[in-house]
Amino acid sequence: QVQLVESGGGLVQPGGSLRLSCAASGFTSAMSWYRQAPGKERELVARITGAGASTMYADSVKGRFFISRDNAKNTVNLQMNSLKPEDTAVYYCNAEVWGENYWGQGTQVTVSS
Repeated sequence: QVQLVESGGGLVQPGGSLRLSCAASGFTSAMSWYRQAPGKERELVARITGAGASTMYADSVKGRFFISRDNAKNTVNLQMNSLKPEDTAVYYCNAEVWGENYWGQGTQVTVSS
């Protein structure tokens, strides 16, 4: 069983930046960030492989969001720049561990003036 704890959400004005972090209690393989806006389905935002050699991003965040990981600390980060109101959502950390998926509790990101 792996526990994931997210941090770094909050309220930011359009054009601003936020950095989300997710701390895992143990070994993880690929890690991802998902988000879910009110009335919408949860969607994949960014994913990074276990060694950090490969990343992928949703088209809506390419060039603005950047995912990274520190395996020594079992953490994954999401740097979010040029934030837009449509980025408002609860952001969830996801970890793949030996074929199982684990989720964090979510952190709210609100982009509003």
